[in-house]
Formats: sequence, C-alpha cells, structure tokens
Amino acid sequence: METQIKDCISGLFLFVWEFREGGKSMLRSCPYCGRIHDKKHICSKKPIRKKYGTEQNRFRSKNVWTKKAKEIKERDGFLCQICMKKLFETVRQFNSQELEVHHIVPLAEDYDLRLENENLITLCVRHHKMADDGIIPASLLLEIAKENEENGCQALVEIPP
Repeated sequence: METQIKDCISGLFLFVWEFREGGKSMLRSCPYCGRIHDKKHICSKKPIRKKYGTEQNRFRSKNVWTKKAKEIKERDGFLCQICMKKLFETVRQFNSQELEVHHIVPLAEDYDLRLENENLITLCVRHHKMADDGIIPASLLLEIAKENEENGCQALVEIPP
C-alpha cells in the first residue's frame, strides 16, 4: 500500500512516506525542478558547481605559502605594520589580532614575487582590505616591508632610554 501527499503548502518541503515491502523511504519536493523525488535521488536539474582553481588560489593552499606567511609575521613581530605607525585611522597601535600577510604587488600582476620578503607585509584585516582597495598606497607598503627586511622588527618599536 502506498500513500502519497501531493500538495505543498507555503514552499515547505513535502514529506511523503511510502511503504514498500515493509520498509519506509522518504520523498520530498525537489527545490530545483519542483517534482517529488526520493530523498536520495540526485535531480538532473541541480546545477553543477565547478571550482575554477587559478594558479594564485592553488598557491595560497600550499605548505610553502603557510611557512612563508608565518616567517613574515615573525619578522614583523606579529603586529599590523600600519597600526604600528599609527597610519590610516588606526584604532590600536599594537594590533596583534586578525593578522594576514599581504602581497604588495598582487599575484595576478607578478606571480614571481609571491615569496619575496620585500613584497610581503603583515596587516590586520581592516588595513589589508584598505590595501587591496588601493586606499593605502603600495609604495608606502613597499617602503615599510623593505625597512623591516633590512632592520628587522627592532626598528619598528622605539623604546625610550
């Protein structure tokens, strides 16, 4: 004996219980085609989502990038370099939260600079977005990164005598 409910009210999923050979299987309305399918059925109208992996995106998931990002954060003292200099509406000078490593020259422009220390700088999320949007000039970031590479983090914090 099979019992089916065929009306769907207010866009809710339609659950129908079928009794087959003493077992139960659940049917539901399909969000892609509107028909009623078994729960395990893969609808042909369901869009296939493809990830388009670019060389830049694949690079960001590699171990070599993870190690380099950690090295740059260590070089910069685990602090946002723009916050350290109190530039661009800094809220906290010694910001060590939500840090990211920024490629000053984007990977799309020059992929060969992806692991160059002078092209990398530690920024907080807020300043990273500002740098990506062009609000913080790349020339300033390059200058700070070059200074950090030459002098290390000691040059950033001036400790009074």
